[in-house]
Amino acid sequence: MKKSTKVFKTALILLLFPFLNSCVKDTCRRIYTYSYYLPVYKTTAEVRANIKSSSPQEITNPGKIVLLGNYIFLNEVDKGIHIIDNRNPASPQNIAFINIPGNMDLALKGNTLYADLYTDMVTLDVSNPLNVSVKKYNEGVFPYRIYNSGFYGDSTKIIADWIKRDTTVAQSCGYNPVYYSPNAYMDFSNAQSSGGSTNNSSSPIGKGGSMARFAIVNNRIYTVSNTDLTVFDITTADNPVYENKVNVGSWNVETIFPFKDKLFIGSQSGMFIYNINNPDKPVSIGQFSHVQSCDPVIADDNFAYVTLRSGTACQGFSNQLEILQLNNITDPKLLKVYPFTNPHGLSKDGNLLFICDGSDGLKIYNAADVNNLKLIKQFSGIETYDVIAYNQIALVVAKDGLYQYDYADVNNIHLISKTGISKK
Repeated sequence: MKKSTKVFKTALILLLFPFLNSCVKDTCRRIYTYSYYLPVYKTTAEVRANIKSSSPQEITNPGKIVLLGNYIFLNEVDKGIHIIDNRNPASPQNIAFINIPGNMDLALKGNTLYADLYTDMVTLDVSNPLNVSVKKYNEGVFPYRIYNSGFYGDSTKIIADWIKRDTTVAQSCGYNPVYYSPNAYMDFSNAQSSGGSTNNSSSPIGKGGSMARFAIVNNRIYTVSNTDLTVFDITTADNPVYENKVNVGSWNVETIFPFKDKLFIGSQSGMFIYNINNPDKPVSIGQFSHVQSCDPVIADDNFAYVTLRSGTACQGFSNQLEILQLNNITDPKLLKVYPFTNPHGLSKDGNLLFICDGSDGLKIYNAADVNNLKLIKQFSGIETYDVIAYNQIALVVAKDGLYQYDYADVNNIHLISKTGISKK
């Protein structure tokens, strides 16, 4: 009898334990602070009417960059393009801004600028930077934006801006702060709880960075989306004509780099090489697979240089530079691996290799011997994103602005100017 009573009491305690446990949890509360963004919608007509030169705007969130002649075209993420007069690199002048909502990428040929406007491509005449005009829209050529946290944009309108809101909520300690809203984009990144190309300056084609998703080769513009390589004929520069779309065979394609008759495409799973002898029909001729990681790539006649980095979007853990031997272009071989902190964009001019190592700044190497890279100079204290090294000036896009370094004398590489961001 005593034994059965003991068993009964034990069973009763086990039965009530989940409820007792929940009561204990309910006494523990944590405060979570996070941000959310409310979209500001405009009609297509309203947005298009405002795509023109406007007064210069402060740089707040710099992205992709293209250099052409005396001008720098710098993307303001999701908002448009800054035009910077760089005739004097020691004193660049921010002279105009083009409002292009949803803009992330750009390319230039002569006086013609190509840019994405969410799912559309807009072609602009920039012969007079102070009076830019639209020449054509190619509609629906890019995939719809995919947002996390349950947000879905109104596909009948265009998101012209975002209004940021901060909020604080109390929640039981046993739960993670997960919220979903179809009407707002939720940003938990700061959630806290308490308790190259070979073109020269006379070339009509702009020189883009290694993070680019647009590339121009002769009379074609190539763009990459998550899975596809798309070809437009720009024989008539202001009238792009869709020609072809090729599935790259990988998910999360990120970058494209043109070199001679090849396209080097970086994805989170590897590097892909395409031959464009027939410019409208790119043909896959080689690839190199790696662990999942973000993957910008540049190349020269003998080697491809690939940076792998960890990050929330990439879900990888590698932070390194991989150098691939291209003797057999159809079968690139891994030659050397160098560890880095968090490498992003890179550029090469002669034997100088420039690498944006995220929070570890800009690093410049003598790459005459790829098996023995030698660090020449490091600029710390800046968080770097992408770089274009050309004509003895390195343009560096960083979290806090646009930097320019003079490397005419490799023994005295130095900063000559900085265009800072708004402190708003």
